Amino acid sequence: MKRSTVVIAASACVIAFSLSVEAAEKFQKLTGPQIRAKFAGMELTDEVHWGDVYAVNGTLTTYSMGRKTVGKWRVQGNELCLDRGQEDSGCYEVWMAGKKVELRRAGSNLPLEGVLVRPRERR
Repeated sequence: MKRSTVVIAASACVIAFSLSVEAAEKFQKLTGPQIRAKFAGMELTDEVHWGDVYAVNGTLTTYSMGRKTVGKWRVQGNELCLDRGQEDSGCYEVWMAGKKVELRRAGSNLPLEGVLVRPRERR
């Protein structure tokens, strides 16, 4: 096999792999029923600093930098709404790609990013 043929074949493989990774990472907007099905009983976290646990009964337990707070969560239309009391509250569009999640708020260019996992044990 000629060297140029090997280089072309290798380049084609790299391009195909890059396209498949890009397709696998494509975020999809969730509907209300999809949000409830994905979030109930799960934890959204950055895996280091904070974690939001979405209990099936609508309780939202936040662990952030060693501090625990309790609020509520609900699905309204096609948005995830969080009630943290005096702190940040509001509704978000939910976009997912695998376990990766982006909570996007209207009028903001910076989504809240995390991964959706089974809640971890805390003491």
